Amino acid sequence: MLSKVAVVLNDNLAMFEFGVVCEVFGLDRTADGLPAFDFRVCGAEPGKPLKSSSPGIHVSPDYGLEELRDADMVAIPAFPIFASNPLDPRVVDAVRDAAQAGATVLTVCSGAFLAGEAGLLDGRKCTTHWRYVDLLAEKFPQATVDPDVLFVDEGNLITSAGTAAGIDACLHLVRRELGSSVANAIARRMVVPPQRDGGQRQFIERPVVDCSSDSLSETLHWMGEHLELPHTVESLAARSSMSTRTFARRFAAETGTTPVKWLTGQRVLLAKQLLEDTDLDLESLAHRCGFGSGALLRHHFQRVVGIAPVEYRRRFGARVS
Repeated sequence: MLSKVAVVLNDNLAMFEFGVVCEVFGLDRTADGLPAFDFRVCGAEPGKPLKSSSPGIHVSPDYGLEELRDADMVAIPAFPIFASNPLDPRVVDAVRDAAQAGATVLTVCSGAFLAGEAGLLDGRKCTTHWRYVDLLAEKFPQATVDPDVLFVDEGNLITSAGTAAGIDACLHLVRRELGSSVANAIARRMVVPPQRDGGQRQFIERPVVDCSSDSLSETLHWMGEHLELPHTVESLAARSSMSTRTFARRFAAETGTTPVKWLTGQRVLLAKQLLEDTDLDLESLAHRCGFGSGALLRHHFQRVVGIAPVEYRRRFGARVS
């Protein structure tokens, strides 16, 4: 049962992510027939203003860290990941103790780093904002960091990606604990989709991989300029004046992937751009990108981006006159 919710704050808290947790759990919606949460905003020193990431705004928690001890859920909003913004060890200890006492811990964006410092990510799957996934994996090597998803539900640990993904994670937890009708009612009040699956991809722009080899750099540039053409490892090796085996080995060493996977990734990036900026039909767009058919484009796009091309255009496409 989800009754008492404690939000624990660190200095330089991110206001949007904090506001997401307050919006879902902190508002009294009993007039709409929804259950009320015992909502507590907590800090190491109650009443002491904490800086936020927004200039000129401070937040003073009303409650101390002792409120985490019997909380059903502890929420950790985001904060900057800088050496100059250290975590308060008292907060780390309080989160660890709350988890050991049975609380579910939910993190939004970089809040996952506090969960990691408390030892909650070890041996678990987790996520954070795509900009921080490499750092999270480096700092907590015993965690399995998924760089793409919106949120990960590990039972008593829910981690979410950046910003709006926190809404999805909060509503997911409400749905899991209190049912779909409660989650849907809160979503309607917030005017947001009632459910996005946690496995949906974060929308990440993946740039061309840097390459230090002059011969391969020229080939990569040419491939990127001619994505609509059919390419084979043999033809690309010949263009690079290498044997097929040497080219494949050098390509993997320089880019970290295979020629086929590299081409597919760049073709998907071009497809995203064309879906955003043009009104080309799917077949024409597929041929421009080198996929050959709309069916093949849909297959690769869904696998890489996580949603269908038509849905991507609906969300991100500009109205073309």
